[in-house]
Amino acid sequence: MLRKVAVVLAAVVAAAVPVAVVAPAVASAAVCETGWGSGAKSQWPTGQGTLTDIRSGQHECYDRLVFDFGGVNDGYWVEYVDEVLQEGSGKPVPLRGDGKLRVTVASPAYDSGGPTYVPANRSELVDVTGYATFRQVAWAGSFEGQTTVGLGVRAVLPFRVFTLPGRVVVDVAHTW
Repeated sequence: MLRKVAVVLAAVVAAAVPVAVVAPAVASAAVCETGWGSGAKSQWPTGQGTLTDIRSGQHECYDRLVFDFGGVNDGYWVEYVDEVLQEGSGKPVPLRGDGKLRVTVASPAYDSGGPTYVPANRSELVDVTGYATFRQVAWAGSFEGQTTVGLGVRAVLPFRVFTLPGRVVVDVAHTW
């Protein structure tokens, strides 16, 4: 009799337990972090190298601008401005785009032996044709131990700045 009760009880419990249905995996679009804000960002330098290259790249959620240095550089000042001005002369740097980022790194593009970075085209430091956010990267000069570049972007969008060994990296999001 106990055995029959146990079998009936097991059948009742089995019927009452819900069955989980597993849906097939669906590929989803990347979730892009945009909480970086659009306010000025800076870091006081602890070392100073010399600028050797400027390059760019496209990523799924942002466009990237990279400054390469010989030696250590970890100082920068990056902010949206109405107009980027040339180092030394103060003349405006024409830029395409509705947002204009002034990117200043705490390293010169020269050393005691001469230039360490010479742009082939001061108006187009890197080719950003087809980028989602970047519109133009232009030279604003290297003067008194610092170098400034104008970064024209599609609109005022969130950005972040960070350093890696021998690099300063500026990422500008594609959207808010």
